[in-house]
Amino acid sequence: MVYDPRIPAREECVLRNLLDKWAVEIPDHVAFVFDDGKEWTWSETLYLTRRVAAGFLAAGVKQGDHVLSWQPNCKEAVLTWYGLSYIGAVYVPINTAYKGNLLQHVIELSNASLMICNSQFAPRLADIDLGEKLTDVILIGEMVELDGLKIDSFSDFMANEGKIDQEFQVEPWDSMYIIFTSGTTGPSKAVLSSYIHAYTTSLNGNGDTVQEDRILTNLPLFHVGGTVFLYLAAVRGCTTVLVDSFRTDEFLPIIRKHRITYTCLLAAMVPFLLRRPPDEGDKDHSPLRGIVIPWNEDAKAVTERYGFKMKVVFNMTEICSPLGSDYNPSAIGACGKPVSGIEVRVVDANDCEVAPGETGELIVRTDRPWAMNHGYYGNPEATAEAWRNGWFHTGDAFRYDEENNFYFVDRIKDAIRRRGENISSFEVESEVTAFPSVGEAAAIAVPSEFGEDDVMIVVAPATGQELDPTALFHFLEPRMAYFMLPRYIRIMPDLPKTPTQKVQKNLLKEAGITADTWDREAEGIKVKRESQR
Repeated sequence: MVYDPRIPAREECVLRNLLDKWAVEIPDHVAFVFDDGKEWTWSETLYLTRRVAAGFLAAGVKQGDHVLSWQPNCKEAVLTWYGLSYIGAVYVPINTAYKGNLLQHVIELSNASLMICNSQFAPRLADIDLGEKLTDVILIGEMVELDGLKIDSFSDFMANEGKIDQEFQVEPWDSMYIIFTSGTTGPSKAVLSSYIHAYTTSLNGNGDTVQEDRILTNLPLFHVGGTVFLYLAAVRGCTTVLVDSFRTDEFLPIIRKHRITYTCLLAAMVPFLLRRPPDEGDKDHSPLRGIVIPWNEDAKAVTERYGFKMKVVFNMTEICSPLGSDYNPSAIGACGKPVSGIEVRVVDANDCEVAPGETGELIVRTDRPWAMNHGYYGNPEATAEAWRNGWFHTGDAFRYDEENNFYFVDRIKDAIRRRGENISSFEVESEVTAFPSVGEAAAIAVPSEFGEDDVMIVVAPATGQELDPTALFHFLEPRMAYFMLPRYIRIMPDLPKTPTQKVQKNLLKEAGITADTWDREAEGIKVKRESQR
């Protein structure tokens, strides 16, 4: 794809304009296929979007307002996002596993007065202090009572005729959505993303997609991994097959049934596909291409076994896929090379570029205005820190070689990544130290047998207290998202510290899983993935 640094026109990137365009140009082309087999054409998608948009207007939502969405991948989640964008409001999705303090934090940070919520999640709202801003909840499914909140039904949104009297002009640089980070060095931050940001991200990594493609989206619509592929389909006018999550046994049947031509594989998915018993029909599917992250030996083995064509990109919520490769690249472990129109550097602590082979922080800037995030909502200090010296600082350690291949080295921030989820060590530690017998705690990543990380916490008891790891785990279970719960717990008299009293996590990581480490798997404790339906 030839690089184009200009600001895209509304008809190219603003979701409202894209929906109007495809409903006229290709009204009968299938836009969505859902888990239950239901299909929407582009004309039907526009019709339903306008009905929900009219419902938001009737509820008092105005252009620029923030509205929370707490839903699994489903029809209503799509309509919530599209209906908000149609009137220029801002879609603010929440991770469906959130509960407790983390849930309270993101609700407060959103500055939203209205939430669209799947009723299965609603009881968690009763366990937190909602403050004064959130006043209205629109429920999908069974109606439940929540003290202090006005409760209505989403089906009422669909009861109107979609009549929209006022005119809306949504600009490419307006905010389309806010995605919450995992909070790698502190509480989660709210990333402001414009239509141009989403447009640049989707095409940088997936520029060869066309209207005839059928894109499988099995990543959640509260992560950039899910939103970017749904938005990509809107840019291209192609078909999205939306399912609630990745399931190993269903992946190939879905590929075959729906003639999928494009998708994304995250690291946690790859080992499960490799562990499937070999079958003569492994390559019996439509030609499939897409993104795999990272590009390692397992990823290469998956492409060879199943006949996939995969390329790698490096991205995070705040940036726009600045690194990418060709299909099935030769450089194992690389994240690709810089994309046209984007500058990347690997720098030291003073933002001075380091030499090839040396490790430093990856920083990014773009030729196209608004092509990356335009700040952290409600957090000007974090915005200024991330954007210092005119570059966005990723917080990730990289190195590059003489051929300009870039390699991810480690997380400078204390993040843990488990089964495709980014986990904040800060937020894990906050919950652990709430246990009365814990004096201090450190959350670290240890290698998982399935790739990526498992969560380990190292704790020291409070003065005069004894710690029972099983009791600690059961204390954490109702307070934390399932993917944040530790597999391993190690108890030490004191945690190692620097002269400035900061915990030396590097020493804990080097020690790893010691002989005295408690393992929930060895104890026979099973953590079930929380229902997404």
